[in-house]
Amino acid sequence: MKRFQGNPILEPVPTNAWESRRVFNAAAFRTNDRIHILYRAIGNDSVSRIGYAATSDGCHIDERLSIPVFEPANNAEKGGCEDPRLTLLDNTLIMTYTALHEFDQQSLYQISLTSIGLDDFLGKAWNWKDRQLAFPGIRNKNAVIFPRRIEGKVVMLHRLEPDVCIAYSDDLRRWYDIKSVMTPRARRWDNWKVGAAGTPIELNEGWLFIYHGVSFERIYCLGVALLDRNNPEIVLHRSDEPILAPVEHYERFGKVPNVVFSCGNVLVDNEVLVYYGGADSVLCVATFDLGELLPKK
Repeated sequence: MKRFQGNPILEPVPTNAWESRRVFNAAAFRTNDRIHILYRAIGNDSVSRIGYAATSDGCHIDERLSIPVFEPANNAEKGGCEDPRLTLLDNTLIMTYTALHEFDQQSLYQISLTSIGLDDFLGKAWNWKDRQLAFPGIRNKNAVIFPRRIEGKVVMLHRLEPDVCIAYSDDLRRWYDIKSVMTPRARRWDNWKVGAAGTPIELNEGWLFIYHGVSFERIYCLGVALLDRNNPEIVLHRSDEPILAPVEHYERFGKVPNVVFSCGNVLVDNEVLVYYGGADSVLCVATFDLGELLPKK
């Protein structure tokens, strides 16, 4: 594990009201040797919106837009659009995110999906398609779509607390065959709840799946699992120890202390770049050699 010495790579911009307080959990997508980042931002009104940034080397931000590219548009998400994750499928970018609705001092957080054509995304024509709640009325979050169909089906990992669950769809609207695939482990760093990080990466050995685990002490860490290529319900391996834990000041101190939380990762040659929020306040990146993340033979 190597944290970028220049962390955080994104911080709030006080002069932009929509991202003046916190910028953190981000999706990441790589194409044409450029990494595109959609990050969660919170401003003066405490509502989460999504901003855009990009980098050529994976660490130094060389482009950042001054306006949000996605924001609440209906009653289900009027409290905010949180924690985006991006997947390229059939030349379309699918974005999953958490739609937040607050009422009577309660919060209803639900999985929502939308999409955008790849050409529109790269041209910064933010023509997002219809927004669909995957499981209306059910508290659920941390959804991510696999980057290819498996046996003709679109596959999603998501969290029905406290487990990582799986679901399948033929049309990105109706989801079925929901079941748990990963649970918290007693007396481990992930003993309270677990959830997806970024998009699973397909390798010869299986699907490399980075996930977050939370302890009863409310410490958020990142771990890694290897899922079967043809049946991702099968967990072939799961790391005994976290691959990233909060130790730096920007991970230990912030709006929510002791948090490293990822929504995006990309593979560049044999290096995995993991983009993560530090203490729910800033955006950071760490890199891993692919061989370090795979189980030893």
